This record gives sequence, structure tokens and C-alpha cells, in this order.
Amino acid sequence: MAFSWKRNLFVLWIGSFFVSSAYSVSIPFLPIFLHEQLGVQNHLETWTGVTFAVTFLSSALIAPFWGSLADRYGRKPMMIRAGICLTITYLLYFLVQNPYELIAVRIVEGLLAGYIPATVALVATNTPENHAGYALGLLSTSTAAGGIIGPLVGGLVSQWLGNREAFLISSGLVFIAFFIAILWVNELKISPASVKRNVSGDLKEAASNRGLMILLGIMLAVSASVMIIEPLLTTYVLKLGADPKKASLSSGIIFSAVGIATLIAAPLWGKIGVRIGYGKVLFIGLIGGGIGNLLQIAFHDLVSFGVLRFIYGFFFAAVYPSLSALIVRATDPGFRGRAFSLNQASTQLGTMLGPVAGGFLANLFSIYAVFLINGASMLIISLVIRKRKFAARTESTANADPVLTGNENKAAT
Repeated sequence: MAFSWKRNLFVLWIGSFFVSSAYSVSIPFLPIFLHEQLGVQNHLETWTGVTFAVTFLSSALIAPFWGSLADRYGRKPMMIRAGICLTITYLLYFLVQNPYELIAVRIVEGLLAGYIPATVALVATNTPENHAGYALGLLSTSTAAGGIIGPLVGGLVSQWLGNREAFLISSGLVFIAFFIAILWVNELKISPASVKRNVSGDLKEAASNRGLMILLGIMLAVSASVMIIEPLLTTYVLKLGADPKKASLSSGIIFSAVGIATLIAAPLWGKIGVRIGYGKVLFIGLIGGGIGNLLQIAFHDLVSFGVLRFIYGFFFAAVYPSLSALIVRATDPGFRGRAFSLNQASTQLGTMLGPVAGGFLANLFSIYAVFLINGASMLIISLVIRKRKFAARTESTANADPVLTGNENKAAT
């Protein structure tokens, strides 16, 4: 049977959906798990920030290694490895008895996970280049759909059975994704001899590509900006007057609002990006996301806050697919898998810094100050992009802009 990138995209979408759902079923509710199950009574925001951050730190440190193995042996083996490791990790979450054990399991998860980054890299390297932006945008809706279903299921499970039991649901969902990777994911054959196997060499090659480095920097900053607030949303829902007994369900609905908006908007932004350029779409998404975060300061009830999160999600849905599409354009096919592993490292570094900063800032000032910093940082990034005319430059051809697309010139020769 001939290779079909469309069929592959469909299968990868389903696998990513299950993994994203598994994450959303349990992980957003870690603050409640820490408080109610593990007995954390003081400095909950700080504990939450550290608990989230350690996973992203360990993942960022290991990502270049997994990326090098992926370019040598393929992205599919990395999906299989991550699938079985995540299945076991969620079972370990179910067994933890104190915050220190939870942090240890979070570190293990960061070192061994990587299912969704592997799917992104596989789509980027196995899809025709003229369809890569569309495919990556569509793939992002899988995590959005998981972000809709997961929090709702997690909220219900946490309310009816308990937060600890939600981890068993997550383990089962990832196990399904593991089998999907084994049975139905196809990957074009890779010649191990045709790619570099040295991580330090990969880093040097990436550093020589100015366009890629700019994109990685933007990804780090955007990820930090998002995660500076996300781990605090569950505790903020309680401050908005939610019933403590229904806090998980109320938080699940709030988290799902962003997922619903992303599911609706991501394909639209993908089509717009084809017409006007992904750099411009990135700018629009950052502006909308920044304003949406600033407006959160003015809304102090659950309904209006949920509506505002939906609007925020509608605009921010443009950001990550646009960055992925721009990375495709800034790198040649032979380096693209490793470029996406570096992109994962940047994302994880940002998502590590964000929760730590958010937790300490919320304790030092208030969650409203975190909203202000979060929104302002997005606006600053968007204005820097606009001022440097980054949008236009990244849409240029290699010959028109050898600085930003230097690797494409190498590929042409």
C-alpha cells in the first residue's frame, strides 16, 4: 500500500487526541490533588509551580537526545517508546503518597515522555512541504479536542471517584495511543547514514540558522507566557466563588473553553496563513492572546471568565501552528526532525520557567499581577516581531532572505 500523508495525518491526529485527553483528565488538577490528597496546606501556588516545572526542565534537557535518536531511527519508534513510558508513569501518579514522590514521578515523566512532539515531527517530515502548514494546523486541533474532552472527564471523575482515580483513566487513554502508534502509523524510511548523530553538532548547525534561532526564542517566550498562569487557574476558580466540592468540574469547564475555541479556530487560521502568511497570523494571535489575558483582570465571576478564556483561545489558536509552519520554512528537510526536537526543548524550557515564575509572583503579589505580566509579555513579543518586520521576512524565499532561511539555500545547492 502506497504511503499516504493524509491517512497518516488522520491516524496521528487520533493518537495525539488520546494523549492530550490523558493529560487533560488529570494533570490540570494537580493543585487540588496536592491539597486534598497529599496534604499540602501552605504555599500551594509555589508547590504547584515547582511540580509543573520539574517535568518541563527534565524534558528540555533530554529533548535533543531523543531528537537525535528520532532522526537516526525514526519518529515512530519515539512515539512507541513515549506511549508505553507514559502509560506506566500515570500508574505511578496513582501510587504516590506525598509531594516529594509526586515531584519524582514528574521528573521521570519529563525524561521519558514525548509522544505529541514526535507526532509533530513526523507530520513535519513526512508531509509534502506545500501541505505542511495545513497539516500542522490540523494536527493542533487534536490537542485542542483533547483539551475539551479531558478536563470535563477529569472533572467528573475527580468529583465522583476522586483525583487519584483520574490517573488510571489517563493511563488507559495513553495505552490506546501506544497501540495506535504500533499498528497504524507509517513513516517514510530514513537512512541513518544521511543524518548527523552528534547532539553538539546539531546545536551548532541550528545556531548557524538565524531564522530558526529567532523562532526558537519566540517559542520559549510564548510558552513561558502561557504557563505562567495556567497552573494557577484551578486555584483562581476557587477564588471566583466556585463550590470547593465542585472545583474540579468548574475548572474542567474553564479549561475546556480554550480547547473549544482552538478546535474551531485552528483550521481557520491555517487557511488564513496560506493566504496572508504565517508570520502575520502569528502576530495577530499574539495580539489577541495578550489583550485577552489583560482583560482577565476585569472579570470576577465564573461565567464571564469562561467566556473571556474562550475568546483568548480563539486568537491564541493561531500561535503554535504558525510557529511550526515557520520552522518548516526555515529549515531544510534533512534537519527538520532535529529542528523540531530543539523546538520541543524551547517549549519545555518556557513551560518550566512559566509555572515557577507564576507561583512565586502569585505568592509575592497576587494572581492579578500574573495576569498583567502574562498579557504584557505577549504584546511585547508581538510588537517586537512587527517592528523587526519578522512576518514579511519569514515568508520570503531563500534567495530573497538568506539570513532567515539559510538552510534552504544549502538545500538548493
